[in-house]
Amino acid sequence: MPEATWYVLSPYNLNRVEISAAMTSVDDLFKKPSLPSGNLKRKLEVPDAEQAYKATKLSAISIANGRTNGASVDDAPEDDENEDLEAGPELPPDDAGEDGDRFFGGGVTKSSAEALDYIDQQDGDDYAEEKIDSSWLRRLAVSFEKKVTKNAEQRARYEGDPQKFMASEADLDTEIKSWSLLAEHPELFAGFAESESVGMLVGLLAHENTDIAIAAIEILSELLDEDVEAETEQWDTLVAALLEADLLGLLMSDLSRLDERNESDRNGVYHSLAIMESLGSQQTVAEKIGQEEVLTWLCKRLEKAEKTTSQNKQYAAEVLQVLLQNSPLVRKRLATDVDGVDLILQLLAAYRKRDPVKDSTEEEYAENLFDALTCVVDEADGKVKFVDAEGVELALIMLKEGSFSKLRALRLLDHACGGRSGHAVCEKLVEAAGLKTIFGVFAKKPDSATTEHVLGIVASLLRLLPGESAARIRTLSKFTEKNNEKVKKLVSLREDYARRVGTVDNEIRAELALPSGDRILDREDEYLSRRLDAGLYVLQTVDVILAWLFAEDAEVKKLVNAGGHLDAIRASLQDQLDGLHSPDGEGDADTPEMLGTLIEFLR
Repeated sequence: MPEATWYVLSPYNLNRVEISAAMTSVDDLFKKPSLPSGNLKRKLEVPDAEQAYKATKLSAISIANGRTNGASVDDAPEDDENEDLEAGPELPPDDAGEDGDRFFGGGVTKSSAEALDYIDQQDGDDYAEEKIDSSWLRRLAVSFEKKVTKNAEQRARYEGDPQKFMASEADLDTEIKSWSLLAEHPELFAGFAESESVGMLVGLLAHENTDIAIAAIEILSELLDEDVEAETEQWDTLVAALLEADLLGLLMSDLSRLDERNESDRNGVYHSLAIMESLGSQQTVAEKIGQEEVLTWLCKRLEKAEKTTSQNKQYAAEVLQVLLQNSPLVRKRLATDVDGVDLILQLLAAYRKRDPVKDSTEEEYAENLFDALTCVVDEADGKVKFVDAEGVELALIMLKEGSFSKLRALRLLDHACGGRSGHAVCEKLVEAAGLKTIFGVFAKKPDSATTEHVLGIVASLLRLLPGESAARIRTLSKFTEKNNEKVKKLVSLREDYARRVGTVDNEIRAELALPSGDRILDREDEYLSRRLDAGLYVLQTVDVILAWLFAEDAEVKKLVNAGGHLDAIRASLQDQLDGLHSPDGEGDADTPEMLGTLIEFLR
């Protein structure tokens, strides 16, 4: 009997395995293979009646002619000897009746009929859905442990013969996916965290077969997804157990070996980023994730050149922004340890004049880059790097020539100029002839967002530029030129926003005047949100600017007094000062002193 050579491609990307076997009987030819093929998930397949009939006829013809390999229905001989050969399923007994005639006439075998009956039972009313509880968790944990152990043993025993352990790998893959149900039952997270399964599942990220590692990554991504309705305590318990099992270290190890040119590996990178995003939602965890190794990998992924922005590149920018938003320590690390400010500015330089396609992956990617850099320049180290890397100059170019980047660059400058450490940025802005650009935007009819950021920059200039310095004098002169045109616009702007906020204040007072049984208590946060939506921040910023100008220019005093705004401005500053003294008040240590000094000037 000739030897048959077969080539089997593993579903886990293993090397091609050559298998030689001498077939001695027709049973070997039709023997069910021991290796999984195609989809790893086992399912019951009901054979086609016609195909079952042909297969049976072929078997009989092959036996009659002594053929055990390469036979087909078309190849069957048509001599007289075969005409008398009986083939196909056994005929029913004479007394089978109408149902029996129909059953056997359709070509369905007895075993197939039993399979169909089983499916009907599962689909029927008697089918009982498995209860997902602590008992289920224990059973799955035991089964999972057995599959992991068996695969490890077979891999060690048959290291040079992958064909012999592929079946256990398929079983392990199926078992890993079984943990997906846990995402729908976060009440079991605590029990899962206490079991050995956590360490085993995380440990599979180091599996030699990257497809197994990716399957584990996907399950962990599902468990940590924001759509999982877990309580804070449940989520914290799970995260603590995962981190203790060295999830981050193994995740970074996987990212170093995954090749995104392969679709499966590309999915693995995506789900790894999803895990980072979920973990980075809390400051303490974000600081653990935002180590230098993680930030370096994210920066390198962003730096990777692509013809079109891929989903993973966009996701890397989003994860970086999430980490930076939730941790000042991570912001400092990006600025000082990996020089991320310069990199992000280089990436954003592509959008000085060019706009990404609207609602595209690239637009979201660029948006995340702007948000990430805006977070970094809130820190003192970030501001220094921003100035050194000529970030002020790039932002001013975007204000002049950009479309998509214009408002985002303005917001970036607002954050960079703000805070106690923003004086270097303010001086650089004046030095780079940015006053003309900033006041040019203000002279037009900007929308509320643009107005807010322009006023924020101006307030920072007046607060941080040294007295009697050339930069401060140049800033003050911008207000007085053209017969105090910009001061008059500020006064007009104040009147407009005072009306808006006043309307909301009247509504709130009316609600507070209702009988206690008719009003909702503890709505302070809601009231503040409504006032901010009406323009409270802009109104307060305008009042700070007018107070600075009032203290330094006699002409401004006349304009403010003539409009009868002095008392209202003083009251606004006092409200801001009182807010800083409240338990929830925010602001740096110099702000109360500044506001107190301005209030004295207004008396």
